[in-house]
Amino acid sequence: MTEKEYKEHIQYTHNAYCWIVIRHASIDAVRMLYAKWKREISLEYLSEEKFMPFSTADEYFSQPPMDEDYPFATCGQIVLISDPALSMLPQQKQEEIFLYYFRRCMQKEIGKQYGHTRNTTGRHIQFALQQLRQEMEVLINEPTAPISTGISMWIWRTTSRQNS
Repeated sequence: MTEKEYKEHIQYTHNAYCWIVIRHASIDAVRMLYAKWKREISLEYLSEEKFMPFSTADEYFSQPPMDEDYPFATCGQIVLISDPALSMLPQQKQEEIFLYYFRRCMQKEIGKQYGHTRNTTGRHIQFALQQLRQEMEVLINEPTAPISTGISMWIWRTTSRQNS
């Protein structure tokens, strides 16, 4: 291969490489434009919808007013909380939640106080949080009678266990 043929080969290889790079860049640009086009919604479409009126103040992000605070007494201190579900827990679980989340005590220290290991204290806190979640779901789903619902569920569980 002569020097002239070698230079032509290098030029040809470089041109082919540049053509491939440009081709793939244009394909990527078209894909991005198509994806953007699929995500966009026409302003005319939004104005035709009845349930989405235009306004200057968005009410979606405004926070509802706090109804009331519930006093929660444990470990000789009173804490005001916005949800009564914590007061529905047994006293020991209330104290463990208070010490761990409000006083920032370590699980090992809480375990020493109650004569448990760190793992047992961690499990108690985890179960208390699960019970809180369940109680709060009941309170959210049925705001008219949250306590009676919990009691009826407990009665139903105990009677179903006795029957089986």
